Amino acid sequence: MSTDTHPTTEARRAAARVPLVEGQGLLSRFMGWYSRRTYGDVLDNGLAMLHNKPVLWAVLKFEGKVAKWDKLDPDLKALAQLGSASVIGCSWCMDFGYYATHAQGLDTSKLSEVPLWRESTVFTKLERQVLEYSEAMSVTPLEVTDEMTEALRAELGEDGFVELTMMIAVENERSRFNSALGLTSQGFKDSCELSPR
Repeated sequence: MSTDTHPTTEARRAAARVPLVEGQGLLSRFMGWYSRRTYGDVLDNGLAMLHNKPVLWAVLKFEGKVAKWDKLDPDLKALAQLGSASVIGCSWCMDFGYYATHAQGLDTSKLSEVPLWRESTVFTKLERQVLEYSEAMSVTPLEVTDEMTEALRAELGEDGFVELTMMIAVENERSRFNSALGLTSQGFKDSCELSPR
C-alpha cells in the first residue's frame, strides 16, 4: 500500500470517529483472521461495527444474502454501487468496490470513469442510465423521475429493476455509514484512481 495515495493505518484509525481496535475478544480475533485471509487487511468498517455486535451480526447476515442476488448483470451492479459511493463521497467504498469487482473477475476498465460518467465516452446507453439512476437515488432530495425508471424497467425487467434499486439503496447505507464514521480508503486498489467526485 502506498502511503502517498492512502493514509497509513495509524492515520486512518486516528481519523475514524470511533476507535478501530482489533484483537479484543474472540469475535474480533476471528474477524481479523478472516478479513486478512479474504481481503488482505482487516476491514475498518468491521472494526467499527465491533462496538455493537448485534449490528455487526445483522449486517453480516444481510450482506451474505445481498451477495446471492442474481437478477441484475454483475457489471451493472458494480457500476451502480460505485456511482452511488462516488456521489456520497465514500473513498472507502470506492476503493473496496474496485477490489470487490476485480476479485469477482468482472470488468474494471470503466470504473475509473465512474466519477466523471457524464463526460466519459466509455459507457453504453444502459450503463449511463444505471449511473444516472444511482446518482439520482443518492442525492438528497432524490432526483428520480418516472422517465428514468420506465426506461430502466424496460431494459432490465421488473426483477432486475427492483434489484438495481435495492442495490443502490444498500450502497447508500454502506457509504453513509462509512463516511459518517470518517472511514477512508484502505488501499485495496494500490493506486486508487477512484476518488469521489
